[in-house]
Amino acid sequence: MAHAMMEELMETCIYEARRERLRSLMRKRKIDALLVSYAANRFYLSGFELHDVQLNESAGRLIVTASGKDWLCTDSRYLETARRLWEPERIFIYQGEASERINELVKREMPGCIGFEARAVTLEFYEKFSPGLRLEQADGLVEELRAVKGEEEIAAIEAAVALNHALMKKAPDLLRPGRSESEAAWDIERFFRENGATELAFPSIVAVGPNAALPHHEPSQAKLPEECPVLVDVGCRCQRYCADQTRTFWVGERPEADFTRALERVKEAQKRAITALRPGLSSAEAYRVALRYFEVEGVAEFFTHSLGHGVGLETHEAPSLNPRSAALLAPGMVVTVEPGLYYPQWGGARWEYMVLITPDGARVL
Repeated sequence: MAHAMMEELMETCIYEARRERLRSLMRKRKIDALLVSYAANRFYLSGFELHDVQLNESAGRLIVTASGKDWLCTDSRYLETARRLWEPERIFIYQGEASERINELVKREMPGCIGFEARAVTLEFYEKFSPGLRLEQADGLVEELRAVKGEEEIAAIEAAVALNHALMKKAPDLLRPGRSESEAAWDIERFFRENGATELAFPSIVAVGPNAALPHHEPSQAKLPEECPVLVDVGCRCQRYCADQTRTFWVGERPEADFTRALERVKEAQKRAITALRPGLSSAEAYRVALRYFEVEGVAEFFTHSLGHGVGLETHEAPSLNPRSAALLAPGMVVTVEPGLYYPQWGGARWEYMVLITPDGARVL
């Protein structure tokens, strides 16, 4: 019992520290309060509900104020959950239309400029929430904090990655001729859940032959033939945090030359990119390291997506390692490095590691 209470206290301190860092960013933007509507941001700052389980409903909103008087807004279904995490006098239970009730709370308690996350607010919510308020779009403030992971986050990510590595060792046993993509995908999910994962980080991708040329292919009833490439892109979630890894396997004894050559190039591009990663490097330059190698090899046209992305509470978060990003890498960021080459005629190859940016370079997890 004492151990559990100590853990809860430590988590509370972590969330409070995150909100304090957010307040610093808010003051720079001259924002007096921030309405947090995006579910992962809400959880990051409060520990309350990582998912909005139904797309047409919200578990609630968090209001972080520059003064430190924060509010957790939700409905009566979540009251007991909220009480376990939040000061009761700062829990706002809305009845009826949430947007209108939260508008009344803000006007009563928080004069000044109110920031909101435009990407997480519907037009309907905005129109009912906005009357009488001075609003400013403030997307990205929480994501800026989330991009750099704390020690507790890195530990959780490493636990998820370790389980992912265990799955990849087992994957060749699941990829047998005559089995379907869907059957293999179900076995992957079962392995994760039976070995400690709370859920999938994202729907598993198992892509046979030409299907591997589709980066986000959905597993079908397509059967594995005696000799074929199979791309497996999977991730589990442990302690709330995600893993994301891709491997491309050859089923059978006679890998074709095109497959072998493509996989070798992908691995070399990945190796060069990981070697280049360091604090201060721009996300765009990280991408270009892999692109330049593919250009020299004459295959750049078959590299059709970014080099990678951040991973944490979500599978895809900041920073994005794409050619348009000016974001600079910093110690504590966790990113994927996943170059790929795709050929509609026969499939493709992708190889993915998750990498922690360290003070002097990068470490593969």
